[in-house]
Amino acid sequence: MANAEVPARAVRNQPPDPDPRPPRHAVPALGWDCHIHLFGPASRFPFDPSSPYVSDDALPEDYLATLDVLGLRHAVVVSAGGYGKDYRHIQSVLERFGDRLRGIILPRDDFRADEAAMLGKLGVRGVRMFGAPAGHEWSHLPRLDRRIAAVAEDAGWHVQYHSVTCDDIADAADSLLALPCRVVLDHFGMFDPRLGLDQPGFQAILRLLDSGRVWVKLSGPMRAARDEDYPYPSMTPFARALAAHAPERLVWGSDWPHVQMNGRIMPNDGDLIDLLAEWVPDEATRFRILAENPVELYG
Repeated sequence: MANAEVPARAVRNQPPDPDPRPPRHAVPALGWDCHIHLFGPASRFPFDPSSPYVSDDALPEDYLATLDVLGLRHAVVVSAGGYGKDYRHIQSVLERFGDRLRGIILPRDDFRADEAAMLGKLGVRGVRMFGAPAGHEWSHLPRLDRRIAAVAEDAGWHVQYHSVTCDDIADAADSLLALPCRVVLDHFGMFDPRLGLDQPGFQAILRLLDSGRVWVKLSGPMRAARDEDYPYPSMTPFARALAAHAPERLVWGSDWPHVQMNGRIMPNDGDLIDLLAEWVPDEATRFRILAENPVELYG
């Protein structure tokens, strides 16, 4: 992995575990990893000057080798904040590896239907929006925007929503339901696991699932369990509750290469997919989450 040039005040991410191990539990041959990030090569795709972090190159070839070890076939590349609203990187990735990868973009403010048509042919399936409060370090990233959501709906896409504060999902629930398209919640919905199953944030997620238009990614447990390392035990009751509540609208993601994990223990990706088996012991339900559910969202 080559080094990337560092924008002012940016922190360099520690790299992922270079030796992913095969999972101990069976996975479906056409399974999906529904949340990854890719970076580089740095010589062609420099980080946005406002990015709070940079990463060594995390190339499609690097990740697909990990995907093969995990025994999965497809993955969804999510545009992270590192490149801002520049589509060139994800376009390059999907042009070369569109047989195995789909994409989620960070839309520009002037996002148009003709752009959606072009990107959709490459394999883009959604737009990512954030719920960070004003003044957050990523305040330049896209917020909920009904016009952009309408463009996404016309293209058959969804909005992928990323909460940042633990109470954001409860505050945003009604606005998310008012969007014209389907919604996918990043990283469990980003509630605070220390507040228990009855907290307003998690109850809001269950209400969103009950709409039939909202999905949840069982990804990034370390994002919500900020003070824990693998196996992020405080997340287990929430994962099991979600699997019992709406298994037909859950997908799984590794969050490779696990950005912004400095100062924490880097998980092994084989361990992360085995953690899904701890959360969802029933193999048929687990296979549905890994293989059947993603096809509805990503084709």
